[in-house]
Order: sequence, then C-alpha cells, then structure tokens
Amino acid sequence: MQQISTQYLYTEGQVYEDKFIRINKGRIDSIEDFKGKHDVECLSAAFFDMHINGGEEYYLTQSNNWAAVEDIFVASVKTGTYYVLPTVITSSLENILKGIENIRTYRQSNPDSGVLGLHLEGPFLNPEKRGAHLAKYVRKPTNEELQTIIAAGKEIIKIWTIAPEQFEEKQIKMIQEAGITISAGHSNATYEEADNAFSKGISLVTHLYNAMSGLHHRKPGLVGASLSQPEVWAPIIPDGIHCHYGAIKTAYLAKPKKLFIISDALFLGKKKMDFRWEEFDAKLINGEYVNSDGNLAGSAISMGEAVKNMVTKVGITLPEVIEMCTARPAKAVGMYESIGEIKVGYPAVFTAFDQSLEKFEVKNFLNL
Repeated sequence: MQQISTQYLYTEGQVYEDKFIRINKGRIDSIEDFKGKHDVECLSAAFFDMHINGGEEYYLTQSNNWAAVEDIFVASVKTGTYYVLPTVITSSLENILKGIENIRTYRQSNPDSGVLGLHLEGPFLNPEKRGAHLAKYVRKPTNEELQTIIAAGKEIIKIWTIAPEQFEEKQIKMIQEAGITISAGHSNATYEEADNAFSKGISLVTHLYNAMSGLHHRKPGLVGASLSQPEVWAPIIPDGIHCHYGAIKTAYLAKPKKLFIISDALFLGKKKMDFRWEEFDAKLINGEYVNSDGNLAGSAISMGEAVKNMVTKVGITLPEVIEMCTARPAKAVGMYESIGEIKVGYPAVFTAFDQSLEKFEVKNFLNL
C-alpha cells in the first residue's frame, strides 16, 4: 500500500484542500481528509497531451523508431506530462505503416507507459491548408489506402486528422467504424461543409484556429463551425504564437466546457535549435519553430507552460485549466473511463506542481 498527501487536489474541475490518497496495486484505493505535512503542494491526474511530434532529440515522423517514441515519452514526463499520443504527420504510406507498427510494439513491450496510441495527422489534408506538411505527400484519400491504414492501425490510431471536405461520406464512415476518432484539421472547409462533417459524427478539431478556414463574418469557415457547435471539442496551443491570447479567450467564452490544451510540440526542452527532414525544415527562433517559408512548424511549449499561460495570460481559473489537460482530452478520445481524474479505481499516476506553476513533475505509482 502506497500513499501521497497534497495541500490542494485538483479533479473534476474543482480543488479540494488537505487530501490523502491511498494506493493499492497501482490504483487509487481511497481519498481521505488529511492534516499534517503534505508530500506535494498541488496534485492532479496525470496530464495528457494528445498532439506531440518529438521529444528532446528525435522527430517521430523522421526517425520513426522506438528511440523516437521513448524520447517523446521521457521528455514529456520530464515536463510533468505522462499520457501522450505521439504524432506521425503527412508522409508516405510506408512511413505511416511503420509508425503504426512502432507504436504497437512499443506499447506491447511497455504496457504501463503513458504512450496510449498514435495521432495520425494527414496525409489526406487540403493542400491549401497544409501548413508545414510537405506538399508532395498531401493527397486525396482512396478506399484502398484507407483500408490499408485502418487494417494496420486498428486499436493503435486513436486520432486521425483529416480535411473532411476531401472525403466521401462512406470514407468517413470507414474510419469511424474502426473506432478511430476523426479530427477535422488542415482543412479549408466552408462553414456548411464543416457543419455537415460535424453532423456525421466528427466531434473534434485539430489545433483550433491553426491550419483551417478562418472566421469571417460572411464566411465563418471551420473556425466558425467549430465555435458554434456545442458538441465539438476544440484543442488549442496556448503559446501566444500559434494564436493570440485574445482569440483563446474568445474560444473559451464560446465553448467553455469543450476547450482544452495540446502542445503540438515539434520538440520539447528547447534544446533542438534546427532540424531538417527531407524538405521539412525548422529553426528555433524566439521560442518558436519556423520553417524557411516563414510558416510555423510546430510549437516549443510544454503542457506545464501551456497551463501557466492559460491562467496568467488568458485568465482562466486553475481548476478549470487543469481539467483542460486531464479530463477533457480523455473525454474527447473516449478514454475518460480509465484516465483523466483522481478517483477511486483510476490509475495512480499524477502530475504534481506548485502554485507558482513553474515546476511540474510526474508522480507514478503504477509499478509500486
């Protein structure tokens, strides 16, 4: 039997003072009142980043091996995030299948790790909104290629980012019937096209505002459709670079219960100063990764830094922000029954931090 005490416990969008957690065989056994010296100041369920591209050294789409998966996981744990969906972006079919197999075998060998599966971002995107994705790999979906990826990726691909306007309805159903969550992103969909996609069961977008048709008063686009649809989940990158903090506040006011945090980090730790994969290149300039065309190539933010920005720059309360990196992403991909809260029966892996929001640390009791 293990235990941990905390002055402030964050769960279910609330904060509770002076709590003591008993742990039995890696699971939360009980949550009790406590008086005395606390082990940690603040405690929440382990943070979950559903969109991350690289660790401190390796970029998954390029390296596409166990070392890259491990690098993402270890670098995330260093910054206080335990659960991750490593991301393979638009590339060849061979590379996508290799990425799926790497995640599968890594999970089989490391069943207690926080690597929950794969986020496949592309390759069936709108070329007008491809961002830093290589144009030579962006393509229209075919039934044959979809079937190949679905067969390989079943139970491994947790999120698949697509441009829905590039798809036939039956093709969207193919993905959904495989139990994969579809996210609308890198899309130039009109408001009507996006609204139709949401009516077909798509309930998630990829990095709200970025790489999607913007909000115009005569052409509301994918952004407008996302904000106006109450059931659509909206992850956002709160680094002050990918979108203005005022735009984040607008999104929060439009859908306060459906906004949540992702890093979309190209690399974590700000150690990788420049990078090249085929024609994809990036340099770390003033805290952001930018390619030679001047486009954003991914963030350099950790989930902990994102939490601090949401509190100090956007003005959202800490209990709600903690929910944005624990319960909400878990709900968005159908994992809320097993992660995302501090509840009896849930895994005993937590994120500990102090109220200055400067230091975030994983507390893992799964194997104790």
